[in-house]
Parts: sequence; C-alpha cells; structure tokens
Amino acid sequence: MKVLFLVNRDFVLYNFRIELVERLICEKHEVYICLPYGKKVDAMISMGCKFIPIEIDKRGKNPLRDLKLIIDYKKIFNQIKPDIILTYTTKVNIYAGILAGKMKIPYLMNISGLGTAVEYKSIFQKFMIYIYRKAAKNAKCLFFQNTENLKFFQKHHMIHGKWKLIPGSGVNIDRWYLMDYPDDKNGVEFLFIARIMKEKGIEEYLAAATQIKSEYPNTVFHVLGPCDGEYIDKLRDYQDRGIIQYHGMVQDTRIYLEKAHCTIHPSYYPEGISNVLLESAACGRPIITTDRAGCRETVEDGVTGFVFEEKNREQLISSVQKFMNLDNMKRQIMGLNGRKKMVNEFDRNIVINTYIDVLEAKSGL
Repeated sequence: MKVLFLVNRDFVLYNFRIELVERLICEKHEVYICLPYGKKVDAMISMGCKFIPIEIDKRGKNPLRDLKLIIDYKKIFNQIKPDIILTYTTKVNIYAGILAGKMKIPYLMNISGLGTAVEYKSIFQKFMIYIYRKAAKNAKCLFFQNTENLKFFQKHHMIHGKWKLIPGSGVNIDRWYLMDYPDDKNGVEFLFIARIMKEKGIEEYLAAATQIKSEYPNTVFHVLGPCDGEYIDKLRDYQDRGIIQYHGMVQDTRIYLEKAHCTIHPSYYPEGISNVLLESAACGRPIITTDRAGCRETVEDGVTGFVFEEKNREQLISSVQKFMNLDNMKRQIMGLNGRKKMVNEFDRNIVINTYIDVLEAKSGL
C-alpha cells in the first residue's frame, strides 16, 4: 500500500515518528514523505522513503501562499494516489484534511496541540474551529495527545467518527536511555530546552534563575534552543551577568542531560505532550513543569518532579527551592520514578501499535 506522511518540518517526522515510518517500510509498504526539505530528509530517503518537496509557510497567514499549498497538495494526491494519508500539525491537518475528504482519500489526523489560534478566544478562533471541523469531518481516526484537546473537539462538535487518545508522540526509551545521576559536589545544574519564546516560559525561567543563583551561587542554569531574535540580547545580558549559559540550537540534548540534575519546562504554549519532558524523564531526570495540558501528564507531583501554576514565577521559584532542599539521593529516586513512568505509560511503541491497529482495521494493511 501507499502511505503518505504530511508534515511541516523534517524533525517533526524524523525525531518523533521515524519508528512508525520504519515499521511500515519493514512491512513492505510504499512510504512517501511530503514536507519542506531539511537535513533529516536525506536520512529518511536512505531508509527507503520517497521524498516529495513542498513549500509551507509554517506560521504565516497569507491566503495566497495557503492557496498554493492546497493546489500543490491536490497535484501530489492525484500523482501518488495514496491509499492512506497521515497528517501532523495544525495547518497541514486543516488543508490536507479538507482536500483528502473531498477527494475521498482515507486519512488519519494527529492533534498535537491546538495552537494559539484555536485555543484562545477570539473572532479568529471561531473561524479556526469551523474549518478544523470541516477538516476532521471525514478522518478515519483522530489521534489526540491529551484529554483537554479531546474535550475541546467534543465540546465544539469537531469529532464525527473514531478517535484515539495516545501518550503524545511517545518516547524512544532506548535512544533516551537511563543515565547515571550526577553528584552535586560542584553544584546543581538545570536545563531549559525549547524554542526561545514567551509562551515557552523563558521569562519565568530567567526570573527563577536570577533568584536561585542569588541563594545558591554554585547552581548552573542552561538554556538550549533556537532564538528567533526577540530574546537574543536579553539572553546575552543574562549570560554576561553569569545567571545562565546559553547554548543555542543543540543537535543532541543528551550531552547536557548527562550532567543535568533537573529539567525545568515553564511552558504555557498549547502543545500535545511535551517531548522535552518525555525525553528528560526517560533519561532519569526529575522535571519541574506547569500544571497545564501537555505538561502535567508527564509528571507526578512530588514523585517524579514538581508541578506549578503556569505563569506563576513565585510558585516556580518555590518548586526549585524544594528541589534544592532535597538530598541528591532523593533527587535520583525522583528521576528513577520518572523513568519508570515513561517506560510504563509513554513508550513510543504504544503509539506505533495504536497507529498500526487503526491502519489495519481501516485500510487492510
């Protein structure tokens, strides 16, 4: 059978869905990947994927560019004649879903967070709900990564058929292996891993770093992730003052996780399930994160880490202080508890098997 994956970036497919791609290739299905070219594409081609390049304005709202995307998708669907399409991320879900429904091509849609345009109330939100409803109408199955997204779709009558709740993208527990926990002789190290933007909680992280460094001078606060420019001067200032160490975009975060004692993820961005938290916990690192959908599911408060109210700097600082007051053995136990949670609840094989079950039931794979 011909299986077509539609995503907006190469790492979205390679980092979080490559095991599903491998499974389908191993079972002798034709796998097509349609996305803008990126460094990971060559690796997927070498695995046996057939690559179809396309241009996607990922965050833009230019109707002419979006119209071109729809026209390009239609040409690709007619050319390949896929037996089933798998869609990921909001813009791809909407345009490909509407088109595949009209062309009567079976498709599966993954809801990896609602995005700000859908989640937050506005006039534009009503329009987004309307077109998302149309896009999801003919889907053979909708995959939700957290219960709040599922409830949102149910509340707004956006589900018309089958749906499944999956544990995010899952985590590859072999790649993200249990690491030895570091001692604290030279201090405690914290990680922030995310695109540098307000909604990911960078302001809260910097505030916590400033306070904790004043109390515990030997602590180290790392910041990992691409910065689009808005925060670059601020990050440099905090680094010059010795409050943080900014490393920019990092290809393999495991290098930093090996030395880290804890990952802090103060996000209030509307995402499915945070992969940063899954990967950190799988490596045996306690996590401190917000009590919101996409984050709270990954942690047991006081057992595998701490949870605090989103945007609440005082609660974040209090959580970090509680972590600092633990002896290092208790921190290690927290990390071990987190690893067990990942293995039992978030193993990526759970996600793969769910997809395969639906594919077999719907398409006779």
